[in-house]
Amino acid sequence: MLRVRGTTYHFRRIVPPILRAALNRREIWVSLKTGYQNEARKRASLLHARTTELFSQAHLALSEPDTLNRLEGLRVSLRDLQSVGLPSSAQETGSVPVSAPMPKPRTVKKTVKPPKTQPLMLSGALKRFVLDSPHASADTKKATQRAVDLFLQAFGDAPVSIIGGEKAGAFRDLLFSLPASLGKRKSSLTLEEEAQRAREEGLPTLSGKSVKNHMMRLSALWNQLHQRELVTRNPWTGWNFENGQKTIRRSWTARELALLASASWHSTSIPEQTFRLVTLIAAYSGMRLGEICTLRKEDLQTVDGIPCFLIQPHAETGWSPKTDAGTRMVPVHPKLIEAGVLALKDATNGPYLIAGLETSKQGTRGAALGRAFSLLKTRIGLPAEITFHSFRHTVSTQLRNANANIREVWIDRLLGHEATHKSQGMTTYLTGISTANLQQTIEAISYPETAFANVTI
Repeated sequence: MLRVRGTTYHFRRIVPPILRAALNRREIWVSLKTGYQNEARKRASLLHARTTELFSQAHLALSEPDTLNRLEGLRVSLRDLQSVGLPSSAQETGSVPVSAPMPKPRTVKKTVKPPKTQPLMLSGALKRFVLDSPHASADTKKATQRAVDLFLQAFGDAPVSIIGGEKAGAFRDLLFSLPASLGKRKSSLTLEEEAQRAREEGLPTLSGKSVKNHMMRLSALWNQLHQRELVTRNPWTGWNFENGQKTIRRSWTARELALLASASWHSTSIPEQTFRLVTLIAAYSGMRLGEICTLRKEDLQTVDGIPCFLIQPHAETGWSPKTDAGTRMVPVHPKLIEAGVLALKDATNGPYLIAGLETSKQGTRGAALGRAFSLLKTRIGLPAEITFHSFRHTVSTQLRNANANIREVWIDRLLGHEATHKSQGMTTYLTGISTANLQQTIEAISYPETAFANVTI
């Protein structure tokens, strides 16, 4: 019979009443030294066979002339049974079977055993080497916590020393079967139930990129464990991530933009005017959703006589652009000026340029808007390839196909992309691009009149 203490399985078997006095015990309790149920069952099966043989020998010993010596030998075997290392199957063990002759009783000098070292559990490794590390960034802690939490939900806590390629592969396969919306909605389902729901409803599942990110976080943790010789190898490396569904994001079409503009707004937590304003800024600037939602009033300034958005770190909140190139200046498009964006500095309360947005528990401003947008696009029938990030794709595509004399490096600078050629000269040149050239680039963005009709502040 299996029992669980903490995260470790144990084998428990009741001694038959007729043998209790002879064997001097009522039950047999042996640690199986594993946190995995399948492995525990294999080891328990082996112990059940051994104890059955012991009980049979004890019955025979009671009827033999040399009963006392035989029983003493069986008691020694029973004690040894509780301290022996357990293989996962009978084929793996090289130990003498129970039916072999019992050793003669001998006097053994008792030695003081050192205290048993507790195995390092996965949850403990996360806390020790990531969450409590002064060198790990907030993003690293958050992402690693998420990856470990998913593993714990799927398989439970276990010593890091026994988590190998089998479990890593099972985790990878499970991730590929989970719905892409996992974590974006409240759910009481287990991960297996979530995967089943995705299969039955034909839902989009996690992309290869998302699965890779989770596996890479665990791999980074295992690299530390391996360096400290707490594990013998890293089972999270060398996997392929091309087997999952892969959605290629693309630009908006004129028909899809018109469909979005005519759709009725549904969210009660995000004002419709806020949603329309954020999408308008995204379409005419190419800025990321996070960059728009974290704009502060001081981030709207006039530079060289040209109104500009400044995407820059905010020390007071700890927010910073995605990359070094993300710190940049984006001239305000004439359509945004026409819509009244410049008046936002005086029209809103608080430090932020755009009102109606809350900061999530994870410290992300605009996360609720992103979720509301995803629900809206699904409701109106937009394909999976269209996301909020598609505004950025659309701007990039328009600018690279524009007839105007726009240089590639101007586009990279405007969108916050790393330069294609990362030479020192190119890096210096990027920082020296004039505001007028950036304004010329931004003004090349245009849409049909039906795309953003009547959007005003």
